[in-house]
Amino acid sequence: SDPTTSLGHNVRMPVSGSSVSTIIFDFDGVLADTERLHLRAFQQVFAERGWTLDEAAYFDQYLGYDDRGLVLAFSEDQTLGLNARDVHALVAAKGKVFADYVAAGDVVFPKTRACVERMAARFKLGIASGALKGEIVTILEAARLRHFFPVIVAADDVTSCKPAPEPYLTAAQWLGVLPEACAAVEDSPPGLAAARIAGMRTVGITTTTTADLLTLADRVIHDLDELTPDLVAALGPAAAV
Repeated sequence: SDPTTSLGHNVRMPVSGSSVSTIIFDFDGVLADTERLHLRAFQQVFAERGWTLDEAAYFDQYLGYDDRGLVLAFSEDQTLGLNARDVHALVAAKGKVFADYVAAGDVVFPKTRACVERMAARFKLGIASGALKGEIVTILEAARLRHFFPVIVAADDVTSCKPAPEPYLTAAQWLGVLPEACAAVEDSPPGLAAARIAGMRTVGITTTTTADLLTLADRVIHDLDELTPDLVAALGPAAAV
């Protein structure tokens, strides 16, 4: 079957000698520093009330909670005794602070723009992300980067999110390219697995995950400065998982 239209879980081996024409980026943790932005918003709102939430606690204990869940868990851990009205007010306050950060364009990593411009000069670009499309578009527009990404596949565009390959297969289909002509840039093991199953080459970046956990990547980089057309051109065929 045609890999640009089939969204099954079959591993797709790349065509021998095929070259990369397209870069598909994950979003959170690769282009956008959203987790730390959520942390900063919580820290600001909590500090106004005399509470402290440090980075280690956030990433070790509260990562993955939605806003309400985090407030409830923090309240329980700190025995704050918040009532429903308190929780609602905190969530609303945090949401406003986060929206202000986004509106200021203070979301993408400092080196994102240079990387995107460098790669766009040589490759088609797309995004395959587990975030919501509205959030992604808002952040890209605030950072004046939206026009570089003709295709954005978000959580609300697919039935199965990563580590299923559907986000990456959908992005390749919408971009009009075969999966084996794509390289994916990811910061997490599930994301790398999704891209590998789709038959893509993979680059892991250590923004949120240590290198020893990114073993599914064909290459591991530590900074967006390291992502260059030459690095991508040197990638071998993607191995099956």
